[in-house]
This record gives sequence, C-alpha cells and structure tokens, in this order.
Amino acid sequence: LVTHRRIHTGERPFACPDCGQAFMAAKSLSKHRRARHSGGFACPECGRSLSSLPALVAHRRIHSGERPYECPDCG
Repeated sequence: LVTHRRIHTGERPFACPDCGQAFMAAKSLSKHRRARHSGGFACPECGRSLSSLPALVAHRRIHSGERPYECPDCG
C-alpha cells in the first residue's frame, strides 16, 4: 500500500546513484541498475552500459542518426 500511495503523491524515494533517475520502489531501482549500469558493453559516446553487442549497435544509432529501416507505407 505504501508503494501504491506513491502513485498519487508522486514520491520517488529511490534514486539511482549512477544517473540520478528516481523510482517509487526499490525493486524498480534494482531492475534499472541491472539493465542500464551493469552490462558489459559501454557506449563510447555517452557511457551507457548495455547487456549485449547487438543492443550497443542499436543504441549507437541514436548518436549517429542512422535509420537502417524504412517504413513501406510512409518511407
């Protein structure tokens, strides 16, 4: 119930020590840290840590602006 009440109050008492993003529940912070800060592949542009090489390749497109896929309907 305490965690549920935070939905209404907006309280986010669990802050990531690595990036500062805040969460309502400790479990959410733990999941975030595993996903974002404990991977083995660091982006050389921003330092974000990813869990696999394909994830790093996809992430680096954010920085390069590369868009390898095209929508058949709108281009």
